[in-house]
Amino acid sequence: MHHRQRPRRDPVERLSRAAGDGGRGRRSASDTVEVTANQTTEHRDIQVAALTADPAQYTSAVVANSSIVPLLNDGLIRPLDDLIAEHAPDLPALNRITIDGEVMAVAFMANAQHLYVRTDILEQVGAEVPTTYEEVLEVLAAVREAGIMDHPWAMNTASGWNLGEEFVNMILGMGGTLFEPGSAEPAINSPEGVAALEMLAALNEYANPDFLTFDSNATQALWESGELAMAYMWGSRGGGILDDEGAAEGVVENTMLVAAPTVGGGDRPASTLWWDGFTIAANISDEDAEATFVALMNGLRPEIITANNDAAVWLLAGYTPGAPAAGVSATAEAGATPYPMLPYAGLMHTALGNELAQFLQGEESAEQALADVEAAYIAAARQQGFLE
Repeated sequence: MHHRQRPRRDPVERLSRAAGDGGRGRRSASDTVEVTANQTTEHRDIQVAALTADPAQYTSAVVANSSIVPLLNDGLIRPLDDLIAEHAPDLPALNRITIDGEVMAVAFMANAQHLYVRTDILEQVGAEVPTTYEEVLEVLAAVREAGIMDHPWAMNTASGWNLGEEFVNMILGMGGTLFEPGSAEPAINSPEGVAALEMLAALNEYANPDFLTFDSNATQALWESGELAMAYMWGSRGGGILDDEGAAEGVVENTMLVAAPTVGGGDRPASTLWWDGFTIAANISDEDAEATFVALMNGLRPEIITANNDAAVWLLAGYTPGAPAAGVSATAEAGATPYPMLPYAGLMHTALGNELAQFLQGEESAEQALADVEAAYIAAARQQGFLE
């Protein structure tokens, strides 16, 4: 098995542990499948090599909307229909990620980035909870002007995947698109793309100057230390933030999770909806595939979900939505769009993550940064045959 790195309250780690003990107090799924977990932030980079090996290095990879694509492209994961029919016939359609008529992953939790606010600080400046990014900027200015905080804002803007994701969220919120409709041709160097970059720059005027290093662990740590008035973070961080561990005094009771803001007069939140789920490797025996499937479903049984209720926005029986789920639920209900599960979306995401930092450092214009992204993307898409 193989899964991603998360902090100490990681819901995926809880799945792994529950799959491993099976209620039987042991860490194996069968005589040939041992339950171990490779927790690494490099999972997107190593999963293809790990599952290309024959037999595969891991029998399962935990994936999301985007990271399943390279595994699908290379035929490295197997259809799950037969295993579901035999071992989980009542699995709801919601959990069955179906590609070309075959179930290729079992989704077990939902995620989205949204706004976290400190209600006590908003009260100090007489502000309501903002619903647009333009209002977010007004509140941040008020907090700074009142001398409460110099750097009251954070979002996941670390160079690389995180920065690319923030641009995707913002351009979709602006009403723009990543690609020309029905094609792999890029469409980001647009008025909406420029406006998205300008909003990211305006927001990060209120962030600590090292914002290009901010990943989820960094933003969560800043929030729990009480150094932020507002932040834009993954919903999956809500459980860890709202528990009683590690936060400075006054943070937990004044933290509210609300929908992602709209931007630029748009009516959809500037956020994308994600699912996390498990896949089963193609290059393993049918017996190992079955043992892995049974172990992972065992880790998702209702009593496990109930016992870990607030660790995630679960998509399974046994879950009762609580305060940590409020932001994801509100963002989904407000009409946020799913992250595009297109075979070439990952190439665009990589180009965005690699090419936008210079603009945010003030070293080039928005138009130049977007032109650089498109050039990098086109080169990669041609190399892989998505563009002529």
